[in-house]
Amino acid sequence: MKVLVVSDTHRKDENLRYVIGQQKPIDMLIHLGDAEGSEMFIPDWVGPGCRMEMILGNNDFFSLLDKEREIVLGRHRVLLTHGHYYGVSIGPEGLADEARSRGCDVAMFGHTHKPYLNTIGDVTVLNPGSLSYPRQEGRRPSYMIITVDRNGDLQYDQKYL
Repeated sequence: MKVLVVSDTHRKDENLRYVIGQQKPIDMLIHLGDAEGSEMFIPDWVGPGCRMEMILGNNDFFSLLDKEREIVLGRHRVLLTHGHYYGVSIGPEGLADEARSRGCDVAMFGHTHKPYLNTIGDVTVLNPGSLSYPRQEGRRPSYMIITVDRNGDLQYDQKYL
């Protein structure tokens, strides 16, 4: 199973459309917030049969998306959140604690516009970065591909444009 993880596209969708075209076929797209209305169009870009998991960001003022969501990916329970409610700009430790308290062993967030992948205790925490307004050194637009193998394990591949 191939999963495309993105965040913070802020309705500047050229890079998102490019990445979808380059990575197709994908089985699931996870958008971790701040699509700013593009969530209505993304399903058409990925095509039928692609599972969509999109959550609300701090700039999604008029969206009806969920604030956060818990999903199962392979043999893992995953917490999806934009991250601003957990202070991720200061650090991801609070988010890892929240995920752990919910029985999740993976937490995905956006908000900082910086790619991140680390294990905090027994929780894998990741941020794909931003395809539109990257803030890390070098400021390269970024996203992540997660491959779920036949055993239900996850392989993470940070990608840059």
